Amino acid sequence: MKLTQKTSIARLRMMVLFTGLMLISLSALSFAATPKIGESYGGGIVFYVDGTGQHGLIVAKADMTGHSDGKRDGELNWYDAKTVANSFVESYNDWFLPNKEQLNQLYLQRGVVDGILEMYYWSASESDVNNAWAQDFTSGKQLAGSKANGSCVRAVRFF
Repeated sequence: MKLTQKTSIARLRMMVLFTGLMLISLSALSFAATPKIGESYGGGIVFYVDGTGQHGLIVAKADMTGHSDGKRDGELNWYDAKTVANSFVESYNDWFLPNKEQLNQLYLQRGVVDGILEMYYWSASESDVNNAWAQDFTSGKQLAGSKANGSCVRAVRFF
């Protein structure tokens, strides 16, 4: 009977030891996987991480290509901007045109993202039926402009 008790206690100790090692390993993996601002992650570049460190925003690595009728290459009207951003696929298919707050956060972190131009970028936020918000990436100023105007577009996605 003593041998059985010793064997059971030894097994219990081994199970506790392995459980503890697994928890430490999972914790280390979770910590290591937390993306940081400026890192390549989820098909783009991380430009915002929330207070939990587990969620945030990723921006596409390049501006959307193409142009709207009568616009220069890389300039889209607001309607085309939404269509192009929402249909963008780069490893993931859940990209979208950022709202004006998300776009401002991108402006604040523009130094960690390659290829951001000193131009206006569209947001998904409308100011009224004919106008939408854009942000000047030279000054940081947000302006409501005609949806027919041409501006640059950079898609974003959540993680």
